[in-house]
Amino acid sequence: MKSNSNSNRQIKSGKYKMGNAPDTISKSMFNINFLVMSTLRNNVQLIGNVGNTPEIKNLESGKKVVNFSLATNDFYRNSKGEKMQDTQWHNLVAWGKTAEIVEKYVSKGKEIAIDGKLTSRSYEAEDGTIKYVTEIVVSEILLLGGNSAAE
Repeated sequence: MKSNSNSNRQIKSGKYKMGNAPDTISKSMFNINFLVMSTLRNNVQLIGNVGNTPEIKNLESGKKVVNFSLATNDFYRNSKGEKMQDTQWHNLVAWGKTAEIVEKYVSKGKEIAIDGKLTSRSYEAEDGTIKYVTEIVVSEILLLGGNSAAE
């Protein structure tokens, strides 16, 4: 009996800190979530069809860069129940080995999946105006379907 009262006192006095167990669990879950979320920062993943023939540039430094566009489609029904299609266009840039893969295997109409990051930049056009561009720098590419233009 005496040991029961001692253990109850110890629990109540906070020696065992049973009340903090959920705090410890939630803190560790926060750390896991933080690690997962930190890898998702500025991450873009898209599946779509290539909209134009990729433009390949070989820079003086020896690096290769490719610019091309990707169309993604969303389908929904309007208030009349008609099936509607919404197409979004994305500007893509690939460097190095990724650019070489795009040059070799990607053509207009090809279905691809990409992983990359969103970037914004500005430049001065020939007429002196400032132009703003948002593009996706591709870090990984996955070749999916056949070339729908050829099929």
